[in-house]
Amino acid sequence: MTSKAIEPPSPARGDRPFWIVNGVVSVLALSVLAYLLLLRQGAGADKTALAFMPAVNASFNAAAAVLLVLAVLAIKKKNVARHQALMLSAFASSTFFLVGYLAYHYVHGDTKYPGTGGTRTAYLALLASHVLLSIPVVPLCLAAFYYAFRRNFATHKKITRFLFPIWLYVSVTGVVVFFVLRAAYAG
Repeated sequence: MTSKAIEPPSPARGDRPFWIVNGVVSVLALSVLAYLLLLRQGAGADKTALAFMPAVNASFNAAAAVLLVLAVLAIKKKNVARHQALMLSAFASSTFFLVGYLAYHYVHGDTKYPGTGGTRTAYLALLASHVLLSIPVVPLCLAAFYYAFRRNFATHKKITRFLFPIWLYVSVTGVVVFFVLRAAYAG
């Protein structure tokens, strides 16, 4: 009788728990956002409650954008430690943005654009691209970190080729949306 060597699980099989957790976290985050923006009308609280949060959130988005660019420059120079620190900082900045965004919209509900005509159409197109592209950021970020921590840099690199431009676009357009809304409500 010959004994068969036990093979380690294939990477896809060994990654299954991660993908389940990633899916659950991503669906929960998207569900909370959908609830706050589409169903909940806000708490009807004082209009000045958390009024500072949009500016803070725009700052977190701007910081994330800068950190992402610096992280890419660091890895191109093969400075792995700097790249890791910058990426963790970008992720933290985006996480703080998300927490602040959820808090603000929990209190105030959805923010309507007051303009009309072509400016409204342009704003809604920008907002739609921002929102739609923000959806894959959480699962792609988690996957990129997962494969980096597992030292599977080939898969990490494949994911980040999609993630980087999307995350950067979402971060930059988040700042643009803030300034467009601020200008619309100031005028």
